[in-house]
Amino acid sequence: MLRNGGNALDAALATAIALVVVEPTGNGLGSDAFCILWDGHALHGLNASGRSPNGWTPERFAGRSAMPERGWESATVPGAVSAWVELSRRFGKLPFAKLFEPAIAYADRGFHVSPIIGRLWARGAALLKEHPGFAEAFMPGGRAPAAGELFVNKPLARSLQLIAETNGEAFYRGELAEKIAAFAATHSACMTQDDLAAHRNDWSGTLSQRFADAALHEIPPNGQGIAALMALGILQHTEIADCKPDSADSWHLQIEAMKLAFADVDAYVADLAAMTDVTPSKLLDPDFLAKRATLIDRKRAQVFGPGAPKHGGTVCLATGDAAGMMVSYIQSNYSGFGSGVVVPGTGISLQNRGFGFTLAEGHPNRVAPRKRPFHTIIPGFVMRDAAPAMAFGLMGGPMQAQGHVQMFLRTQIWKQNPQMAADAPRWRVINGLKVAVETNGNGAALAELEVRGHALVHESPEEAFGFGGAQLVQRIAGGYVAGSDPRKDGMAAGF
Repeated sequence: MLRNGGNALDAALATAIALVVVEPTGNGLGSDAFCILWDGHALHGLNASGRSPNGWTPERFAGRSAMPERGWESATVPGAVSAWVELSRRFGKLPFAKLFEPAIAYADRGFHVSPIIGRLWARGAALLKEHPGFAEAFMPGGRAPAAGELFVNKPLARSLQLIAETNGEAFYRGELAEKIAAFAATHSACMTQDDLAAHRNDWSGTLSQRFADAALHEIPPNGQGIAALMALGILQHTEIADCKPDSADSWHLQIEAMKLAFADVDAYVADLAAMTDVTPSKLLDPDFLAKRATLIDRKRAQVFGPGAPKHGGTVCLATGDAAGMMVSYIQSNYSGFGSGVVVPGTGISLQNRGFGFTLAEGHPNRVAPRKRPFHTIIPGFVMRDAAPAMAFGLMGGPMQAQGHVQMFLRTQIWKQNPQMAADAPRWRVINGLKVAVETNGNGAALAELEVRGHALVHESPEEAFGFGGAQLVQRIAGGYVAGSDPRKDGMAAGF
């Protein structure tokens, strides 16, 4: 797209559309999406996550202990297609249909399955083969394709062509919307054509948190990006900047700050319209975060409850162009292959974002009609002195906010280059005192963390999908430097 005269946004969108075809375990036409974009003059944030069907009342899920993780009752209205349309209309240079050419070719003529995706595909197929439409779409001959095999998806090629020709209308108000709703009806599911037609995006702007001379920007809730901002705000009140990057002190402070942030996010974050009591501004209040920081014991791991602020399967990509436009974009099914539901004859696999709701009465994130669930996918962006410094993301469910903190500190505070930051060992808060760590971490530091009470779960980088995958584009004088995570199929490239 860049060689064809497109800009960074055209490149990002064409890649995102192609990933629907070649990385179906992490995203599809039924995904949601978010984007942070620097247009050369200002920063923009787009929330293109979908809302629940109108029939999703709390009573519909009565008697359950939790929201369904798979099947029709986990799928909310998809937003990714609307993100492509709106971003292209506002910021793109190339014709919308041009962005679909690579994806349509891959779907129509086939692509060779890459090694990591092949492994994830087999894992997903074993779990989802009985779900409506899944085997027909993703298990030709009764099995998942192996790495190196050619996979053709002609129904998906046709759906992509319809979306390209109608500027997305076919998906929300036309032929594809009719097929989605009809398939839902045959399974007594709630999603209707009216639900699809009612979908709308929000130009949400960003929330930010300064640390030293850099500022991390995230999309406001319903996403978890605010957790990264809160953790950074807590870390400002510690000696983290004086620590060595992979020391026990550094990891301990980051882990404890992240646990504090997650305790509040789990209690208070939801669809922005539902956060009427504890607002994002209250969660980011400097006095509140300073108070939370005082709870960190430098020598002992703890389990934290929420504070009282009112009293005081994903893909991600980053691009930059010669004109200075920079894009951080992410789209996702949520769990691998999402809900497992694939609309016959279309190649449309639906996400399972409804699993992000809670059924707890009185919780701001309780399921309700036409409401956005709590979301894990978050694009990241760093500004420095009112200028763009880095577009980045880190896919991986609850790892994402934790990964944003780690990438920000490594690149902005400890001055590691993007590839070094992506390659470095990671930690991941699980629950309670449990923390997953990569086995290639600093052995002495890991031993010290255990002395402090952290219950470490050791995972090898080769097998640890849970540590996510980072993609980073950092601006430097006269150009960019990029990094791509070795834990995923991905690459860094310049033209």
